[in-house]
Amino acid sequence: MPWPSRKRDKGAVADKKEPDAKIAKTEEETSDKEEEEKSAKPPAGSSKSGWKNWKKKESESGGEESKITYCHWLLKSEPESRLEKGVDVKFSVDDLKAQPNQTTCWDGVRNYQARNFLRSMKLGQQAFFYHSNCKEPGIVALVKIVKEAYPDHTQFDQKDPHYDSTSRKENPKWSMVDVQFVRMTKRFIPLSEIKAHHLAHKADGGPLKDMMLFSRQRLSIQPLTQEEFDFVLSLEEEKPH
Repeated sequence: MPWPSRKRDKGAVADKKEPDAKIAKTEEETSDKEEEEKSAKPPAGSSKSGWKNWKKKESESGGEESKITYCHWLLKSEPESRLEKGVDVKFSVDDLKAQPNQTTCWDGVRNYQARNFLRSMKLGQQAFFYHSNCKEPGIVALVKIVKEAYPDHTQFDQKDPHYDSTSRKENPKWSMVDVQFVRMTKRFIPLSEIKAHHLAHKADGGPLKDMMLFSRQRLSIQPLTQEEFDFVLSLEEEKPH
């Protein structure tokens, strides 16, 4: 993608921006402190009905139980303008669609766990494009990995907000992948709705019970199991609550 980097390692805020909580893309680099992503109170009863409908669909299709492995991803990026070291770090799904061949490098990740997830990505795997740090965070589109991990050029660029003076070209600390737009989700899937299902699944053993979105909220790169991905994707067929 064109310089400068605009991807962000920042947890989403559900109802409004919180300037005091904003941090640089290195948000988890020096601290493991968890910051709860705020979301609207889940609508009563909505989650369990969705879980039952999803189980019914799985039963009807004869789907096999998924292995507990991470094979899909959730990628967070900020859709609204915000300056970091004088550079606007905004990068929305519309910005991705405007790139040549609707493809860009996913650069600027400065957290070791998120970097390791990037390095685990395989060609062709799909991910949710998630708008974060905005009025209503949530999933807006699907993308796919079109180039596996390679050195992130922004770590060596002193003019880039994510320059890392400690990284060496002979042994780069940070990696990136290339992603390509696949399609918009059939509807916007808000964080508040996903959270409602997560809370219900924690009680009844549904597929979102251990979703990392609610245990490592600040990670901008998050893995998903096949079950988690399939269930969240199924929500686009449901009427919004």
